[in-house]
Amino acid sequence: MSGSSRGKSIPKYVIKRDGRTVLFDRYRIKNAIYRSVRATGYDIRDSENISKRLTDKVIQILSERFKNSTPSVEDIQDVIVSVLRKEYPDVAREYKRYREWRTKTRELRSYLGPTQIKFDVNGIIVLKERYLLKDGQGNVIETPEQMFMRVSRHVSKAEDPSLRETYFRLFYEMMVNLDFLPNSPTLMNAGTRLGQLSACFVLPVHDSLRDIFESVKNQALIQQSGGGTGFSFSELRPEGDIVKSTNGRASGPVSFMRVFDITSDVIKQGGRRRGANMGVLNVNHPDILKFIRAKEGGGLSNFNISVGLTDEFMDLVDDDGIVQLINPRDNSVWGEVSAKHLFRMIARSAWSTGDPGVLFLDEINRHNPVPHLGRITATNPCGEQPLLPYESCNLGSINLSNFVSNKRIDYQRLERVVRLAIRFLDDVITVNRFPLTRIRKQTLLTRKIGLGVMGFADMLVKLEVPYDSERGLRVADRVMSFIQKIAKDESSRLGEERGNFPAYEDSVYHEKGIPMRNATVTTIAPTGSISMIAGCSSGIEPIFSLAYYKNVLDGKRLLYINKQFMIKTREEGIQRSDILNKVIRSGGRVSDIEEVPDHLKRIFKTALEISPEYHVRMQAVFQKHVDNAVSKTVNLPKTATVEDVERIFKLAYKLRCKGITVYRQGSKKNQVLSPVAHKTHCSRCGATFDSVGTCVRCPYCGSYTCD
Repeated sequence: MSGSSRGKSIPKYVIKRDGRTVLFDRYRIKNAIYRSVRATGYDIRDSENISKRLTDKVIQILSERFKNSTPSVEDIQDVIVSVLRKEYPDVAREYKRYREWRTKTRELRSYLGPTQIKFDVNGIIVLKERYLLKDGQGNVIETPEQMFMRVSRHVSKAEDPSLRETYFRLFYEMMVNLDFLPNSPTLMNAGTRLGQLSACFVLPVHDSLRDIFESVKNQALIQQSGGGTGFSFSELRPEGDIVKSTNGRASGPVSFMRVFDITSDVIKQGGRRRGANMGVLNVNHPDILKFIRAKEGGGLSNFNISVGLTDEFMDLVDDDGIVQLINPRDNSVWGEVSAKHLFRMIARSAWSTGDPGVLFLDEINRHNPVPHLGRITATNPCGEQPLLPYESCNLGSINLSNFVSNKRIDYQRLERVVRLAIRFLDDVITVNRFPLTRIRKQTLLTRKIGLGVMGFADMLVKLEVPYDSERGLRVADRVMSFIQKIAKDESSRLGEERGNFPAYEDSVYHEKGIPMRNATVTTIAPTGSISMIAGCSSGIEPIFSLAYYKNVLDGKRLLYINKQFMIKTREEGIQRSDILNKVIRSGGRVSDIEEVPDHLKRIFKTALEISPEYHVRMQAVFQKHVDNAVSKTVNLPKTATVEDVERIFKLAYKLRCKGITVYRQGSKKNQVLSPVAHKTHCSRCGATFDSVGTCVRCPYCGSYTCD
């Protein structure tokens, strides 16, 4: 756009960063200034007047400075900064921050190469830091498209030669559209010399020094290749028990867990992922109280821990019965404790630190498809994958957000992707390079896979269905039952085409006369990193906050603003910068913001605003249609009580979840997700401090800002 300002002829053209020359557009200048003025706190009318006046000044300077030449974008931005500094230094600082952010964004996008994939900035950061291949100097040497090609080409090698090109293209299209992504080791290692593609492993820990350190060695090999490991320490004799070979005393499971923890500390998985573990101890082990409190002092930082609960124990809790503590070495009784007291101790520690979670071992084993191979006693680090000793499993997740159009779910397209994803995951097993021969043997025996979902909260928003509603539960039930049905059918087809899994003869499927390629087909994983790449909500979690920080990549903090909220407010005609400031000041919530219509407040309820009951009920609905287990966290406000945690555990057991985890806000010093803080001034003492929400306590004088 061209014209004049104060009688002077403004530039007709602008030189873009890529060298192209385009028409000068004064409204781009005005919009940039307006955005910065509004972000500094001015109201709409003042921002409009200020930005209009300052735009005139900028154009006047440009007209004088570039009479006989064409300004570049950088030239124009430099003039804007100089004008803002003279009259509004605070606005100048905001504009400079925005300019630096845009520069950083352009730099990050350069790693993508020519691409049509719409990654957000955080997705690009994660890809660059963790997934895209690098040379010996740490320089990125592939684009996301090349990564997806590398993965697709490698996985399709499992297909018949006549079909490889077809499935290479189908797998590639599925991933490049961000409809489905496999677990991190597959994205990282497929087509590389390492070639280890599975995420989940369980290793046994038997009661001898030789066996314990054999498991430590195997843990190191697995975590170096990108996998996470789970262990049951329930076979280890308790602290103080006799060790006949040395006439000494045993140090107990918790002391050996520290050895595993230190091993994870020094093994960075392939240089890109830090080791993660799950430690499980049966509720009747003599060291159970020490295990429950193992993380209260900040130890075992590379472990999630879970107590293995049984039906018998839960009955004893209800009946106020007594639990006998059994030494696993000789089944002798080492003591007794009130079941109700022990249950309270588990809940108290979970309330205090987020650990332990609980695993309902009998419920897990009721759904064990191959009971003749043994009893399941442990899971992978996040609890979604119960496995037998030496089993591994590869996971992948469908981005449900991509299957909503005009407030309707496209089940026809969803079916195509589910079938293709099941085939992809089965192919991953075939081409996988296992870290241990014994793991290869056990994994091929059952060929377990875990297809899950992410973007469920985004799907509900697009459908305009509240998460904590009966409609929300019905959507979950319908979607996951459909995925489970199609996934089973496709695995059955593959069973006929390729042969059943080798342990099929004594499995539950043989009894039913159903051919099956994979002993399990579905799992709900947390999808931490891959949902960041896909730009969608994680797993089946509700929206955590509309504005929050996520701590990833060894301490980096990534800012997230909910994309669906920005889309919906734009559709409603709500001014973006104005509403964002209020969302941040309210701790990432909209429930108290007048400009937000009630129907948007309802569908944008955040995790801490949703009752614990609905968190658990949602997990239970998904679990009903999942072979393996469901990773989900019941997020609780800081004000939650130990009794609240007890009720959550009991409800999860009643609704037949396979496990449950809670997290009370602020119970860890360095939590993964934290709402965006803003500067608050105390009206009593005048101190300035970072806070979340509108009613907060001053850390200096103790008064509340809402008093």
